Amino acid sequence: IRYKIRRKIPAPSLHKPEADGRLNDEQVSIPFAPARGVSREAQPFLKWVGGKAQLLAKFDEFFPTEITRYFEPFIGGGAVFFHLKHRFPKMKAFLRDINPELVNAYRAVRDYPRKLMQLLDAHATEFKAKSADYFYFVRAQHHLTGDEEKIVERAARMIFLNKTCFNGLWRVNARDEFNVPVGSNKNPGLYNAENILAASRSLEGMDLAVEDFRKTLNQTRPGDFAYVDPPYNPVSATASFTSYAKEDFGEGEQRELHAVFAEAARRGVCLMLSNSDTPFIRKLYCDFQIHTVQARRAINCDGSKRGRINEVVVTNQTN
Repeated sequence: IRYKIRRKIPAPSLHKPEADGRLNDEQVSIPFAPARGVSREAQPFLKWVGGKAQLLAKFDEFFPTEITRYFEPFIGGGAVFFHLKHRFPKMKAFLRDINPELVNAYRAVRDYPRKLMQLLDAHATEFKAKSADYFYFVRAQHHLTGDEEKIVERAARMIFLNKTCFNGLWRVNARDEFNVPVGSNKNPGLYNAENILAASRSLEGMDLAVEDFRKTLNQTRPGDFAYVDPPYNPVSATASFTSYAKEDFGEGEQRELHAVFAEAARRGVCLMLSNSDTPFIRKLYCDFQIHTVQARRAINCDGSKRGRINEVVVTNQTN
């Protein structure tokens, strides 16, 4: 299926702030092709629960052959965005998440990559000298949260904690404070310089905002493509992990997500959604096409229980 937006206006400036979240840019559709002049496809710069890098080859069959405007209401590690941006270099993306620290990290990578790497180098030096004591010192700096004047400092803190904590897990309490303990790796790599710069180039001109998934999906138009990767429905009573932001994401939120997903489908939006393979999810999306893929499970305190599990991919159109 080919999607085209006939109207065209000049591309927006690279680093224009997204103060009000309004979407008023339009571009012509771009055919599927590798990006020219780009040395590498950017990879996620964060470790993220449920990251999709391992599934991209399987996902390729579900992606449209053209993408003009791309929406992702749960950006997470960004593997799908970076993958698609490499293939559709003029694609305009609207990247959203409810986690303000995560969105801030993307802004810092986009706008201040070299300054960010300098701060990460400083974190690495201190961590090597002071180990866990330094980790907990940085973890306690909750006062940085929400300070727009400290974009790079906040981002460096998040990336440092993400790469040095237990299992790369990002979890917050009801006060929105990160509370994961230090991990066992005494000399972790905080970043890859070439990848940070590649990610920064991919993010140029992209629209970033802290936003609820309902508002994000309600802004989509016919011909847009949206990839939806919410916190997963737990496969068991003890497998739930939905607290990467202070707001919970239970069955009520899953039903609300289905409602806005279905409404977007009726408007002619091309949609793709990932979730766990549970009876609840299969019943919820029974009116759509449901595909099964296998993924590796990495987050479990018992290493013997980490392995391949089934996940579902829900789509509304056949390419």
